[in-house]
Amino acid sequence: MGPSAIRYAGLDARLKEIGQESVDLGNVETAVAEATEAGDERARFLPQIRGACERVAALVERSARETYLPLVLGGDHSVALGTLAGMARVHGVGGVLWVDAHGDLNSPETTPTGNVHGMVLAAALGLAGSRFTDGWGLPAADPARVALVGVRSLDDGERELLGKLDAKVFTMSEIDRLGVEPAVRESLAHIAGPGFVHVSLDMDAVDPEVAPGVGTPVRGGLSYREAHLTLELVAESGLLSSLDVVEVNPVLDRENQTGKLAVELAASALGARIL
Repeated sequence: MGPSAIRYAGLDARLKEIGQESVDLGNVETAVAEATEAGDERARFLPQIRGACERVAALVERSARETYLPLVLGGDHSVALGTLAGMARVHGVGGVLWVDAHGDLNSPETTPTGNVHGMVLAAALGLAGSRFTDGWGLPAADPARVALVGVRSLDDGERELLGKLDAKVFTMSEIDRLGVEPAVRESLAHIAGPGFVHVSLDMDAVDPEVAPGVGTPVRGGLSYREAHLTLELVAESGLLSSLDVVEVNPVLDRENQTGKLAVELAASALGARIL
C-alpha cells in the first residue's frame, strides 16, 4: 500500500511540475505477509523477499540501461536490495547514503526481530552472511563508501559492526550539534566515487510528528525542513544515480500525511527548488 499512497499523493504531477519526465513501471508483485508462512524466524519471509527483490532488480537494471534514474517506492525497506543489485549489474559496486532512524545493519545471527528490513544495509554490503550473497548479486555497495544520516536507534550487533566499518555515521545527536548541512555534505563527499551513488530514504528518518505513517517510528528525528535540506543537498551535489523512498504505511498514517511528504522529499532530491 505504500507505493499506492505515494502515487495518490500526486508524485507524477509533482515530478512534471519540476520538469522531470517519469515513466511508471507499475507495482512489483509481492507475497501477502498475512497469507504467507514466515519461515525461518531469524530471517522472516526471506524467500518471498528475495523473489520481490529480483523483480525490482530487473526493472532497475532496465531503467538504468535506458539512462533513466530509478526511483523505487516502498513499503518495506528490504526493496532496497533489489535497487542496489540492479544498479550494480549496470555500474558495478557503488556508494550509499542511508537516511534512516535505524542502522539496518543486523544479520540473521544478530537480529532481535528476524525482520529483513533491519538487515538490508548489511546485506547490501555483503556483511549479512551467505543467505544474502548466494545468487543475490550482492555485495552491491562498497563498505568504504557508506554514510548513515539521522540514526537514533541501533542494536548491539549494529554498533559492533559499525565499529569495524569505515562508514560516516551522523546520529541525531551529532546533527543537533553540527547541523544538517555539514553532516550531509561530509556524507556525500565520503560516498562519491565510481559506479553509482544511491540514496535510500526511509521515511522514519523524519520525526513521527511530521511523518506518522511508518512501521517503526522513533521520536527525535529530522524536522520537516531538515529532511528537505538533506534531499536538496543531494540534488545540489549532482551525485544521485538512484533513489528509494520507503517505509510508507498508510494504515498508520494521518490523512496520507507521510505519503504527501514522500512526494515532496522525492521532488527535493530530484531538483525542486523554492526559487
